[in-house]
Amino acid sequence: MTAASSPVIVSELRGAGLRVTAARVALLQTVRDGDHLDVDALTAGVRDRIGYVSLQAVYDALHALTQAGLVRRIEPAGSPARYEGRLRDNHHHIVCRSCGGVADIDCAVGQAPCLTPSDDHGFVIDEAEVIHWGLCPGCSAARTTWAPQTA
Repeated sequence: MTAASSPVIVSELRGAGLRVTAARVALLQTVRDGDHLDVDALTAGVRDRIGYVSLQAVYDALHALTQAGLVRRIEPAGSPARYEGRLRDNHHHIVCRSCGGVADIDCAVGQAPCLTPSDDHGFVIDEAEVIHWGLCPGCSAARTTWAPQTA
């Protein structure tokens, strides 16, 4: 563990029953500083903070942090898993079909889980996960200004 470790993160790890390691602290900091990062970006961020760490160590730490409820994993279709530190507020996501960018969308209306299914099949629902798809402003603008070359 480094001197730059956040006492809050150390406390959260201990409170979740996890061993405090430099890799876990750096990973949790990287997730929280990032924006829906994939494993490659998270690994690079951890390495920037503490030096070399194996990809397997990052996967293992992500699994532990996700299981402990300190990190949320989202999996947009056709995209690698992404991780975020925004938790327990039942927000949703919007994904760009072109560049793969992801942004948070707050719950549109009502109380959690924000949606009422037509048939709950007897389940007690406490969360809804919605992913909206479209083009981000940059990709949308590029698409409207691009014209194919004709021969």
